[in-house]
Amino acid sequence: MFVRPLILALALASVSLPALAVDVRQVGSATLQNVPAIPASVSEAVQRYQNSRAAQFEGWLPDGSMLIATRFGETQQLHHVAAPGAARTQITFGNEPIAAAHVIPGTDRFIIVRDNGGDEWFQLYAKGLSGPAVQITEPGTRNGSPVFSADGSKMIWARATKGSGAYTLLTVDPRNPGTPRELLKVNGAVQPADISPDSKSLVYLRSISNRESEIHILDLVSGKTTRVAPNVRARYESARFLPGGKSLMVITDHDSDTRRLVEIDIASGKEIVLTPDLKWDVEDFDITADGRVFAYSVNEDGYSHVFVRDRITRRALPQPELPAGVLTALKFSPDGGKLAIGLTNATSAGDVWSWAVNDGKLTRWTSSELGELDAAKLAVPTLIHFKSFDGREIPAFVYRPRGVAPGTKTPVIMDIHGGPEAQTRPIWNFGAQYFADALGATVILPNVRGSDGYGKTYLNLDNAEKREDSVKDIGALLDWIDRQPDLDSSRVAVYGQSYGGYMSLAVMTHYSDRLVGGVERYGISDFATFLERTEAYRRDNRRAEYGDERDPKMREVFARISPAANVQRITKPMLVMQGANDPRVPQYESDQIVEKLRARGNDVWYVLFADEGHGFMKKPNNDLRREVETIFLKDLFDKKP
Repeated sequence: MFVRPLILALALASVSLPALAVDVRQVGSATLQNVPAIPASVSEAVQRYQNSRAAQFEGWLPDGSMLIATRFGETQQLHHVAAPGAARTQITFGNEPIAAAHVIPGTDRFIIVRDNGGDEWFQLYAKGLSGPAVQITEPGTRNGSPVFSADGSKMIWARATKGSGAYTLLTVDPRNPGTPRELLKVNGAVQPADISPDSKSLVYLRSISNRESEIHILDLVSGKTTRVAPNVRARYESARFLPGGKSLMVITDHDSDTRRLVEIDIASGKEIVLTPDLKWDVEDFDITADGRVFAYSVNEDGYSHVFVRDRITRRALPQPELPAGVLTALKFSPDGGKLAIGLTNATSAGDVWSWAVNDGKLTRWTSSELGELDAAKLAVPTLIHFKSFDGREIPAFVYRPRGVAPGTKTPVIMDIHGGPEAQTRPIWNFGAQYFADALGATVILPNVRGSDGYGKTYLNLDNAEKREDSVKDIGALLDWIDRQPDLDSSRVAVYGQSYGGYMSLAVMTHYSDRLVGGVERYGISDFATFLERTEAYRRDNRRAEYGDERDPKMREVFARISPAANVQRITKPMLVMQGANDPRVPQYESDQIVEKLRARGNDVWYVLFADEGHGFMKKPNNDLRREVETIFLKDLFDKKP
C-alpha cells in the first residue's frame, strides 16, 4: 500500500477548528487565523523541497564574466561568476530580494532593481563588484528597468507615482548619477526599449493593454515623439534598433494569430517577417551589437526552442542543443562572441549556459542545487489536452506521484495560474513536486482559455463578459478527472494565486459539490472593488482585460460573476493567504471574502504576511505558507466524501 511517513504523522496531527472560531496567532511576520500548529514532520518535509536554488542570468560584464541572481539564505541576491563552473561570489547582502540587475555598457558597474517588503515601488541603485549601492531614484516612486546608450553615458527609465496613471521617462548618466532629467510625461504605461546607435533617439512602448501596444520614437534632442506604424493595432514587445538606426527588430502579433519576429522600417512602418513559418509564439530574442547575428526562442506548447541565425544571409548557424525546458534568459555578450542562455525544467531549478558564435560550442556555467532531492526520482509532467464545453482543446500539465501502483486512485490538486495572460509551463515547480510526493496527489496545471502562448484568438476568449467561460474549462477538467481510472474524483481541491486565486474562488462558487475545498492566494474576490483599489499605474491596463467598473453594464456583469457576490455557493473549506503590501490585488480583496465566508459559517483559514506583496519572496514566509497548505489539503483529503 502506498503510504508515506509524512501522511501518517499528519493523520495524527491534523485538526479542524469549528467553522465560526477565529483563533489568532503570530509566526514571524505572519498572522495566522484558524491555522493549527505545524507538526515538525511537515516542516522537515517542506524543507526538502524549499531548499533548492536557481541561477538566473542577469548580465555580461566587459571581461566576459557574468552576474547571476541566486538565493543563499532567505532572499535572492546578486553574485559574480568569473568563468564557467567558477564559484558564485556574493556581491549584494540586503534583507530584500534583488528583482533584476542591468550592466552599464563599457563598465563593471550595474543598476540594481529592488523594492521593499514586496510593495513593488521599485528603486534603482548603482553598484560595482565591491562597495555600497547608491540609490538613484526618488523614494515612494515606482521605477522600471532601464536602457542604456552604447557608450554607457545615458540611462533612461520610466517612473510612476502613487495615485497617478501617468508615467515619466527620465534620464541620467549612470556612471556619475546626479539629479535625473525628465524627458517626457505620458498618460498611460510606457517602457523604454532601446537607445539608437547614435544616442539621439529612444524607442519606447506604450501599453494599451496586455493585448495591444504602440511603438514610439522620442527624439532626445528636440523632444518630439513619433508613432511607428500609427494605423496598426497589435501587440509589440522588445523593440531594438538595428545598425544605422533606421529600422527596428520587434516581436509582434500584427497580421498573425501568434507572435513573430519582424524588422520594421521606422519611416514607413513596413514589416519584414523573419520567422514566417512558425505556428507558435516567439517569446524572446537578442541581436549582436553589430547586427549580424540574432537569436530567438519559440514557445512550443510550453517548451522553449532556441534558434540562432545570420541576420544578413538568414542562414541558420549550428544550433544550441539544450535540455528540454523553459527559457529564462537570452543575451549576447558585449563583443558578440557568446550567447548566454538561461533554462529551467521540471527537474532542474535553473542554470546558465553560453553558446559560442564562432564554433557553436555550448558551455555550462552553473550547476544549481536541488537540496536533498534526487532529480531522477522527481515527477516529470505529462502534457495532456482535454475537450471543453464548446469543443475547444485545453492544454494542461499533469504531475503524477512517483511510486504509485498502477490503478491507484490519487487525490487531485487543480493549480490554476495567474495573469490571466500568463501560461503554466514545465519549469522547476517545487510546489507541484512537493504535493505529488508528500500528499501523494496528482497535480494538474491547466492553461484555460485566456492563457498566453496559444495565439491571440485563444488569449481573447475570456475577455470582459466572457470571463466565466474560463471557469467552465475547469468544469470540463473535472469531467476529465471523472473519467480517469487513477484519479479520485471524490477528493479534488482547487488551488491558485492572483488571477488564479479568483479562479479558485469562482470554481468554488460553481463546483463546490464536486470539490473538497480550495486554496487561494491574493485573489480577486470582486472585480469592481479590485479595480477601484489596485494601484493607479496599472488600473487602465486591467480595465482593458476585465472590463471597466465605471460602465454600469460591466458593473452589472461584475455583480453577477464576482465570488464575493456568490459567496453563498461556496460550501467547502477555504484557505486564503495575502501579502499586506500587495499593490496589485490589495489586502481588501482577501479580507472581504474571508469576512463574507465566515459570516455564513464557512471553515476559513487566513494567513496574512506583513512584509510581502504580490507573491511571497522571502524563504521563511514561503516555507510557512507551504506548511499551512500541507496541513489544510491533507485535512481535506483525509475527510470522507
